[in-house]
Amino acid sequence: GAMLVYDITKRETFDHMPRWLEELKSHADNNIMIMLVGNKSDLGDLRTVTTEDAKEFAEKEGLFFLETSALEAVNVESAFSTVLTEIYKIVSKKALIANEEQRHGNTTLLKGTKIVLPQYNQDVSVKKKGCCG
Repeated sequence: GAMLVYDITKRETFDHMPRWLEELKSHADNNIMIMLVGNKSDLGDLRTVTTEDAKEFAEKEGLFFLETSALEAVNVESAFSTVLTEIYKIVSKKALIANEEQRHGNTTLLKGTKIVLPQYNQDVSVKKKGCCG
């Protein structure tokens, strides 16, 4: 998950959101959960980005949206809880799909590397090889 945060009192921070969003989408998983966060809601009298502008951008881009005040701890926990809840939903959905595919004989989503962890106080010897193999 990711949070794109802008300062509601500095319009240029909001104006950079499309670029940051493009950058994020080009380097992240297609299923990433993204939240647009307008911070410093405690400074409403200095606001240069309207809530309506931010909501419109978030809706157009399919983002969650919330305004926060880190100074007053308003909606900060809610922002993180929302991101974590949505990540959980995405991961759970992927697990359900993987389980369904496994029942039908397709295990491509479940392939991985088995990792064996040593027991507590177990001596682990590592064979050293050259730098590349």
